[in-house]
Amino acid sequence: MIEAVIFDMDGVLIDSEEFIRKASVELYRQKGYTVTEDDFIPFTGMGENRFIGGVAEKYGIQLDDIEIEKKRVYAIYDDLVRGKLPPLDGTLEFIQKCRDRGLKLAVATSADIPKVVINLREIGLTTETFDACVTGNDVTHKKPDPEIFLTASAGIGVAPEHCLVVEDAVSGVEAAKASGARCLAVTTSFPAERLAKADWIAANLAHAPDDVLNW
Repeated sequence: MIEAVIFDMDGVLIDSEEFIRKASVELYRQKGYTVTEDDFIPFTGMGENRFIGGVAEKYGIQLDDIEIEKKRVYAIYDDLVRGKLPPLDGTLEFIQKCRDRGLKLAVATSADIPKVVINLREIGLTTETFDACVTGNDVTHKKPDPEIFLTASAGIGVAPEHCLVVEDAVSGVEAAKASGARCLAVTTSFPAERLAKADWIAANLAHAPDDVLNW
């Protein structure tokens, strides 16, 4: 029986990847380097350390302390997204539907907490909207390892087999299934055939079938 819903963030609740790429390009520009948004695509979903650091490795660029670099990126990102980052279709309605059913809610994202706070603010939510918020800083092993979903389920006190995970990425679906949870995949980032391991597939939360919350 379903007792909780665990949401990935980017590609599920909002789509901020374009803005974090632009912010990261600007960071490098300010440091005197020319990189492109496409350079960051292979590192998407791996957490900001790898997202920023992977491009530095690619070009042999020596960065300052990664925590300092991330703070700079988040400051740029915060300015870029203000008023420009709406929720994906169906996000707020689906969250309310879950609350109306008495389900516990969690966010489980590879992003760091500053980015989570900014993103939720832009769509009218806060970390307090959720019963738990697990970020990339809280786990050692990234997706497709199930650690982040196991940590989230423990944080809300619900066994994984009673959780629905909502994901948009192939590695996220794999992590969800490996944790023992059921999974709804949305096709905001990958085509349906790449997400075939999920229990349900929908275009976005506005099109989630009724039975994802009725098992």
